[in-house]
Amino acid sequence: MLKKIKQTKSEKLLLIFLILLAMFSLISFTLIKNKCLFVEKVNLTKLNFNNPENIVILNVPCGNVVIELFPNISPNSVERFKKLVKKKEYDNVAFHRVVENFLVQAGDLEFGKKDNINYTYIGSGRSKYGLIKPETNKPFKFKRGTVAFAKSKSGNAEDSEFFILLADAFLFEGEYTPLGRVVNGISALEKIKFNDQSEYVLRPDFINSLKMFSDIN
Repeated sequence: MLKKIKQTKSEKLLLIFLILLAMFSLISFTLIKNKCLFVEKVNLTKLNFNNPENIVILNVPCGNVVIELFPNISPNSVERFKKLVKKKEYDNVAFHRVVENFLVQAGDLEFGKKDNINYTYIGSGRSKYGLIKPETNKPFKFKRGTVAFAKSKSGNAEDSEFFILLADAFLFEGEYTPLGRVVNGISALEKIKFNDQSEYVLRPDFINSLKMFSDIN
């Protein structure tokens, strides 16, 4: 006749500990695997704007980011940005420079394309449209969500690279040309891959697409 062996108190505690450990490991694996799990999704079909011609949709790995452009602040720079968007120049371009909790930067059309990325020169490339002069004279508060053109290597011109602020940076006023501001979906940008040791990212995340709102089906 078989005897039923009772578990000791320590054996029960060990079993509970192992079950909790397994659950914690599973949850941790799920969170690591899906970094976008808690990012609020932007439903574009429910959005309406008075000035859709100045709205662009940036699609990144964790969803859509809605940006309102300000041509009244920087008319020439916004015109250049729109031109690049309409020609789909930004599609599949790397977020090559990311400062955690501060900014994400992309737009190197020469060295930042997904199928031809060059880690040696990324951040110094040019577009085929030439340099333009910055527009920094009008007052503008560089708050969280601000989108602005980055400066060229010479420091007195701009081309195609842009950055988006994840925190206020009021000292940037008068230094960079503002293009607009994020109005929906900034949390998706906070999940862009960064490097703890450097502002420049090896094997970075990429822009999936950047489109005018009027071109979204």
